Amino acid sequence: MALIRKMDNQLELDGVSVAYDGIPAVEGVSLSLLVGEIGCLLGPSGCGKTTLLRAIAGFEPTTGGEIRLHGKTVASFAGGLPPEQRRVGMVFQDFALFPHLNIEKNIAFGLRRMPAAERHRRVEELLRLIGMERTGQVYPHQLSGGQQQRVALARAIAPRPEILLLDEPFSSLDMELREQLAREVRDLLKRDRVTAILVTHDQLEAFAMSDTIGVMQDGSLQQWGSAYSLYHKPANRFVANFIGRGSILKGDVVDRARLATPLGRVTGEIPRQYEPGCRLQFLLRPDDVIIDDRAATRARIIDKAFRGSAYLYTLKLADGSQVLSLMPSHQELAVGTETGIRLDLRHLVLFPPD
Repeated sequence: MALIRKMDNQLELDGVSVAYDGIPAVEGVSLSLLVGEIGCLLGPSGCGKTTLLRAIAGFEPTTGGEIRLHGKTVASFAGGLPPEQRRVGMVFQDFALFPHLNIEKNIAFGLRRMPAAERHRRVEELLRLIGMERTGQVYPHQLSGGQQQRVALARAIAPRPEILLLDEPFSSLDMELREQLAREVRDLLKRDRVTAILVTHDQLEAFAMSDTIGVMQDGSLQQWGSAYSLYHKPANRFVANFIGRGSILKGDVVDRARLATPLGRVTGEIPRQYEPGCRLQFLLRPDDVIIDDRAATRARIIDKAFRGSAYLYTLKLADGSQVLSLMPSHQELAVGTETGIRLDLRHLVLFPPD
């Protein structure tokens, strides 16, 4: 479906496809980002997210659709602008800082055509923005990984690109630092009103940094929306399984508002195309399942995993199906315990049967 063009869209992809030697790598992707919005392409290795990023940058030709930056077409089947004319900034996995240049000169590298006084002001502004005012004369090898990442970001946004592309920029850092830096980078980009799109396979990184997230599978965009909508209202089973943890159970439609399940009847909106008696699949997240020994539905704990503030329990129902439950860790239940469970469902997420 063609996108409705808006003047405040900084990036628009309209049915974009990319192929290598005639083999599709990306097919029919449409999405848009507003000015100052941060997007993310999330998915497993080989799903096409980096290929799509490279097509936006101009490193890969498109075989279908259009790419527009601030309303200007930069790529189409007929051809496109070369990368140097697209005003696109990039931050790579290895930061790619110049080891023989100090931090000031690294940041100023893309500002060579700017008058010296203006260039100096822009570098000082960016050093303040990344909180490294006193490191201008330091060289990259003297910095930590997190500091190098900030410098790479400052260098990329120095020329004020139309859009900033980040290709797995935190992958070489440890997990705790990745999430922290993702939040810090988000704050920096928002302060400078930079439109950006991040490629990652790390959900926490995507949640910490992005306004809008696209989940990709086999070259296709499965869903484009907020982290909340991806988790609570996934478009299909792939998105449901890829975002967070969950269980898929079977249920039979009773009427327009009720579903008969192994956990009893649950209420919610049933789409009109599903008649009474139709068997569906429905999604349960761990936070939908409450362990309550007073509940009528019984289950046996067959596994548990400590998560610090919570335990993730795996429970087996009488019919053999399994569900997950995330409960506070101040009360510990042993594997093998039989207990009651009840649901705290705010909405039904339904999928057609296999």
